[in-house]
Amino acid sequence: MGTKIGTGLIHMERTHTREFEIQLKILLEAINLKYDYDFRQYAPASMQRTVVHAMNRMACRTILELKNKVLGDVECFYDLLQSLTIPVSEMFRDHTYFLALREKVIPHLKTYPSIKVWVAGCSTGEEVYSLAILLKEEDLLERTTLYATDINSRNLEQAEKGLFDLAAINNCAQSYQKSGGKCRFTDYYTVIAGGAKFKNALKKNITFADHSLVTDGVFSEMHLISCRNVLIYFDRELQDKTLKLFFDSLFKKGFLGLGAQETIQFLKYAKYYDPFVKNDRIYQKK
Repeated sequence: MGTKIGTGLIHMERTHTREFEIQLKILLEAINLKYDYDFRQYAPASMQRTVVHAMNRMACRTILELKNKVLGDVECFYDLLQSLTIPVSEMFRDHTYFLALREKVIPHLKTYPSIKVWVAGCSTGEEVYSLAILLKEEDLLERTTLYATDINSRNLEQAEKGLFDLAAINNCAQSYQKSGGKCRFTDYYTVIAGGAKFKNALKKNITFADHSLVTDGVFSEMHLISCRNVLIYFDRELQDKTLKLFFDSLFKKGFLGLGAQETIQFLKYAKYYDPFVKNDRIYQKK
């Protein structure tokens, strides 16, 4: 692995040194002190891969050079932030998860007069719009408040626009149908200059907000928290801390949805949740 920078290459094998680990810790500490973004408890292996990729992309031969760039130029920091927050998502990703929500969780949510849903780590918004569509088709959107949060303000700005690449959205139509979709996917957006603009009615009840799972507090009395493909980037201690945050945020018997490659099985707070749809990583607070 490596991308050419002038005549140099930065390879992953160069990260397996004590010096690299020390410099990485110094970089993350500096980012926390200057910009108040805390990545110090992200999984080391994942963070090393991400930083090496950023060094290649930003033409930095050493972490020290990268540190000097991001501390001296806020635009360089936001460039790095795009790598650190991994803005990769798609509508109705893992369609069986959304089908399980529709068939197993929605019947429970329908028993409440009002519903609160938190999409934690919403990235550029694909998941929260997917949930809004699902809730609309189940006649629940009007009595649901959705909170979509992320630490990356630029991702949040993109999410709030509700404007996505048309080709990417077209590729999600089959996932929408497999998730139990009841309409035509094209009913929910209009085509504008090669982009797909989702209808304002979908985001009427969505609040987009800056929130860090590392440093910020609870969203109280949530009926459903969907946080998919986020915990996988945290170390064990931060995963435990986040699971407690979700426990404190959930309504009694509320639901937690995680990513397909994530599990709470070996975490300290796992004992406070029951598997609800095990294969699709949906849990219920005891």
